[in-house]
Amino acid sequence: MGWKSKGGFEANSKSTVTKRWALLLCIGCFCAGMLFSHRMWNVPEAKDKTTARATGVKDEKLKLISEDCDPIGKDVKRELKDILGEVSRTHNAVQTLDKTISNLEMELAATRAVQESIINGSPISGDLKIPEASGKRRYLMVVGINTAFSSRKRRDSVRATWMPQGEERKKLEDEKGIIMRFVIGHSATSGGILDRAIDAEDRKHGDFLRLEHVEGYLELSAKTKTYFATAVVLWDADFYVKVDDDVHVNIATLGATLARHRTKPRVYIGCMKSGPVLAQKGVRYHEPEYWKFGVEGNKYFRHATGQLYAISKDLASYISINQHVLHKYANEDVSLGSWFIGLDVEHIDDRSLCCGTADCEWKAQAGNVCVASFDWPCSGICKSVERMRDVHKRCGEGKNAL
Repeated sequence: MGWKSKGGFEANSKSTVTKRWALLLCIGCFCAGMLFSHRMWNVPEAKDKTTARATGVKDEKLKLISEDCDPIGKDVKRELKDILGEVSRTHNAVQTLDKTISNLEMELAATRAVQESIINGSPISGDLKIPEASGKRRYLMVVGINTAFSSRKRRDSVRATWMPQGEERKKLEDEKGIIMRFVIGHSATSGGILDRAIDAEDRKHGDFLRLEHVEGYLELSAKTKTYFATAVVLWDADFYVKVDDDVHVNIATLGATLARHRTKPRVYIGCMKSGPVLAQKGVRYHEPEYWKFGVEGNKYFRHATGQLYAISKDLASYISINQHVLHKYANEDVSLGSWFIGLDVEHIDDRSLCCGTADCEWKAQAGNVCVASFDWPCSGICKSVERMRDVHKRCGEGKNAL
């Protein structure tokens, strides 16, 4: 019995020791696991810190590189400005060259016109014999006053009001660069009594521009074309104006108005309109070629009314060069407008060029002096010979305006 008891005691002791060692082993394993896990969790943080440090270094390098490149950027900007400046200078040179070529073409066309006149045996205007004078002086505008053989009293009413005479007109040309002439051709019987009357009037006043053109109401489109082609050869001006002899004009206001558009290359200035195409025969302003404008009842393209309009030199040169192929419609204002279709032309609608005689007075009093005044129902000032002085008194810009 004693042996059994001793043996049982030893077995119990071994069992107790084994349990203790197992417990300690478990605790040790747990601690080791915790330590290992903690190290693993800290690795990404270390990597993040390393990546951040690397990114910061790269940013600093990029910043340094960017700072080093700043002088190069400034040089590039300077070079770009130099290139743009060179392009601008080249553009100006090209424009000057185009203008020179245009002038040469114009002179060539004028020479051809004179040669054709000689070949055909037509009389040559004295003005056309001296085309070299065109390059001596640059004028602001040439004002051509359209007139007829039967309009002597109209011309006198214009001379007595808004058209300076004698030395005043000469001074206007020399100091202000404004040329003013009555524009007329010759009769069907050249050298007849009508032509001699105009010659005598011209010797007295010296204010005519004689055209190589046969006068006639149905020939106004041809006369307008010949006027611009002739004027651009005789005078080098910024603008060429056509006005009827029954319209009142304030010359200084006209000059100031045109001067605002002086830098534009191709301008067409007037009171723009688009009236109906009249197909019915026998009516005023009948259009024989009405079928070209589409169905009956259509309107014309936009064009300046015929009482007064102005065109820049480029357009006058274009007419001079192409005068033999420009089509003429029955109405001269329509013809002029048609010549510019398809061209890069700026149409300027200025209503001060077509004031009514009933409105021009209060507009002048308000400080808005009209360029031109007339009565729409009469396509000019009604009874202009009797009323021109009155309109000039009420609507004129004053003697000191020029």
